[in-house]
Amino acid sequence: MEVLKVSAKSVPNSVAGAIAGVVREYGAVEVQAVGAGASNQAVKAVAIARGYLAPAGIDLICVPAFANVTINDEKRTAIKLIVEPR
Repeated sequence: MEVLKVSAKSVPNSVAGAIAGVVREYGAVEVQAVGAGASNQAVKAVAIARGYLAPAGIDLICVPAFANVTINDEKRTAIKLIVEPR
């Protein structure tokens, strides 16, 4: 599954376009975010992506989970949003 990493500085509209593109091509995408700001941008992007795909008859759902990631040799906990059509 394709993984998109989101930061607090990510632009939600751009991330939404990437989510929509990956869902169209592969059927599902995993969005990872570490921290409150990044999680906020990721959730906004999923909401926007739903609007992008709705006219094509694709209704997105989002399943949240935790993931352990290593950043600069440090273990961190990320929010993982699995986005797929209903």
